[in-house]
Amino acid sequence: MATSTSAVLCFFLFLLPLSINAATFQIVNSCSFTVWAAWATTGPRAGGGNQLNPGQSWTININAGATGGRIWPRTGCSSDGRGCQTGDCGMLQCQGYGRAPNTLAEFSLNQFNNLDFFDISNVDGYNVGIDFSPTTGGCRGIRCSANIVGECPAQLRAPGGCNNPCTVFGTPEYCCTNGPCGPTDFSRFFKTRCPDAYSYPQDDATSTFTCPGGTNYRVTFCP
Repeated sequence: MATSTSAVLCFFLFLLPLSINAATFQIVNSCSFTVWAAWATTGPRAGGGNQLNPGQSWTININAGATGGRIWPRTGCSSDGRGCQTGDCGMLQCQGYGRAPNTLAEFSLNQFNNLDFFDISNVDGYNVGIDFSPTTGGCRGIRCSANIVGECPAQLRAPGGCNNPCTVFGTPEYCCTNGPCGPTDFSRFFKTRCPDAYSYPQDDATSTFTCPGGTNYRVTFCP
């Protein structure tokens, strides 16, 4: 009897950290068109995807400690989630990042001081507006939902979206590949429209936000 009780106790102790620390992300499509939602993390390498018709939502659980996390909208996909016009990863169930242009909701969970770090990024361009808001934890949400596609500079225009300058030009000035870098006219185009979002790779000071580890989140497309 004692052995049986110990086994049950160990089982629940094993489950307890998972139930406390895993983060729940609800992904909501508030667009008037179908969006193929995708997510991926690099540590550990994992991912997924799902077709969301207007008004539909999808809930995913991400393990505590996950890093390099992204959630993004794909548009103009075939019925099997392939060949997307924006954000394509080559399959419905993404196992890696998508192709620019795509607006990104980024996160790393339970990091320094057990904080979650999260942001919205236009570093890979923009295709669909995003609201990224905690649903627990008592911290503020962020949003980028300007008319960036309609106002996109001619040099950055792409079918269904607005590219980032690094994708278009590939130079250190825009890609920040030669040490410290600063804003450019193109990054300022994104920053003035979405002040809370990353506009170039080293735009950290005004673009990274934190919540206590264990917070849950909602990502809304076309908020």
